[in-house]
Amino acid sequence: MISVEASDVKKIGLGLTGCGVLFTLMGILFLFDKGYIAIGNILFISGVTLTIGVKSTVQFFTKCKNFKGSISYGVGFLLVLLGWPMIGMIVETYGFIILFSGFWLTIAAFLQRLPIVGLIFRQPVVTSFFEKSRGKRVPV
Repeated sequence: MISVEASDVKKIGLGLTGCGVLFTLMGILFLFDKGYIAIGNILFISGVTLTIGVKSTVQFFTKCKNFKGSISYGVGFLLVLLGWPMIGMIVETYGFIILFSGFWLTIAAFLQRLPIVGLIFRQPVVTSFFEKSRGKRVPV
């Protein structure tokens, strides 16, 4: 019997999340190809679920403060599936920004530590932008 450790599942989840972002970007580059965008959405949600767990994912998407973002992301995904990928991506992006607005400072701190990208994120203009947004949340 093969046993899979929790850290291995998280690694797979991060890989799926990255592939989801990659497929979504490819769908946008291929003039809003709904197939790529739909696959990207499925991989992204699957990756997030494997990374933080099923219970935490359900709790995250059903919190009262995340309700508007969850609905927007879901409606955008449905619009992509129904054949309106450009409008769907706009609605999804809005939902994504609302859902993950609390993580931007964490992401920025991580990006500042990367070798090449970190040079951009350590510039005074960029750091002052994140300092101004500290403590603020996107209006919902």
